[in-house]
Amino acid sequence: MAVGSFSAGLSGLNANAVYLSVIGNNLANINTIGYKASTVTFMDLVSQSASGSSINPMQVGLGVVTGSISPVFSQGSIESTREATNVAIEGNGFFIVSDGQSVSYTRAGNFSFDASGNLVTPDGLRVQGWTQIGPDGEPVTTGAPSDITVPPGVLRAPVATSTFFTKTNLSASALVGDTFTSSVELIDSLGARHLSTVTFTKTAAGEWSFSITVDGGDVSGGTAGVPFELAAGSVVFDANGLLTSVTPTAPASGGGALPGDPDMDVSFTTPAWTNGAAASALTWDLTDVNGTAALTGFDAPSATLSLDQNGSVAGTVDGITILPDGRIQASVGAGQSVNLGQIALATFNNPKGLEKLGGNRYGETQSAGLPNVGVAGTGGRGTLFGSALEASNVDIAQEFTQMILAQRGYQANSKTITVSDELLVETLNLKR
Repeated sequence: MAVGSFSAGLSGLNANAVYLSVIGNNLANINTIGYKASTVTFMDLVSQSASGSSINPMQVGLGVVTGSISPVFSQGSIESTREATNVAIEGNGFFIVSDGQSVSYTRAGNFSFDASGNLVTPDGLRVQGWTQIGPDGEPVTTGAPSDITVPPGVLRAPVATSTFFTKTNLSASALVGDTFTSSVELIDSLGARHLSTVTFTKTAAGEWSFSITVDGGDVSGGTAGVPFELAAGSVVFDANGLLTSVTPTAPASGGGALPGDPDMDVSFTTPAWTNGAAASALTWDLTDVNGTAALTGFDAPSATLSLDQNGSVAGTVDGITILPDGRIQASVGAGQSVNLGQIALATFNNPKGLEKLGGNRYGETQSAGLPNVGVAGTGGRGTLFGSALEASNVDIAQEFTQMILAQRGYQANSKTITVSDELLVETLNLKR
């Protein structure tokens, strides 16, 4: 049995040596961006049966072997970097990067733009996402992700206004004939600005008419300095000051009445603009993000609380921001921002099954399963933090504790070999 104890002790030395190697690697990567610490588990080797009269199996173990070395995908701390192109994942998921031939995955978001405007990792792999922008100005995320490219200094095309929104209260105590005006800036297809004015006139208790105009010099058929009417109609409020109906008149269309048609709006088309821009098809959205009417008739001073429109002028990119859902928004001056693209995230059924490739990257394996690619914050994928990085999740106190255990395990197994050697010497001395 002494010879068998040599093998058992040797297996213990090998297993604990592997344990120390993993701990050393964890400590070496304590400051590596997005690094995930690995853990080691052991399992015993097949036991051999010993003779005897016991009713239970009499088995002697043959030692130990490394059972698994697995990464721990717990969340690392999020640290601000003040670099706009840095991004950290909070929750599940991996960034997708490509060298043009194959893709790999990483938690390290220390990205930057290269000379061609590609969003890349420090070793030049291109970050994957979506760069096609839909008519609503939002990234189209239905196709396969591709390289994210934002050429520096390129003039961004303007986006014509198609929808504008005003949240306005019309005073219930106003007298018949009183008026209130609210101005909204519109952007045409060439990126020029036009100031439109919505004029409300009280016609009866709880009833107001409206007229939307621009300067006649801005549109074909108009006269400079004379308001040109684009749309008109009326609105009605109930006894609680809530909007009950919108009735546009020609040339506008749309309207509706609560509760049968809660999504009330007024749609109309302008004449061609005198600067050569195409006619604008516009919608005055009278429903806020909560699905409630944006016009009220409370007994409070008439006022426009907020307004918005979805157009943007031409401009060069002078700064970017990465949003929690992965959208890359660029500032193009004058308080305008546009979406340039969206970063894709991938999740796996078994992320522990991914293969470490070095360079903070992982590769697909059969045991990890297929990648589930989509938008951050959906489908179980985590959210993103711009201008931040995820630190290593190595716990130095835990690693030092495990190092002590591995060291003691190694020493104990070396003692087993030493004692087995002494027993073997005593056996050989029997012949003397």
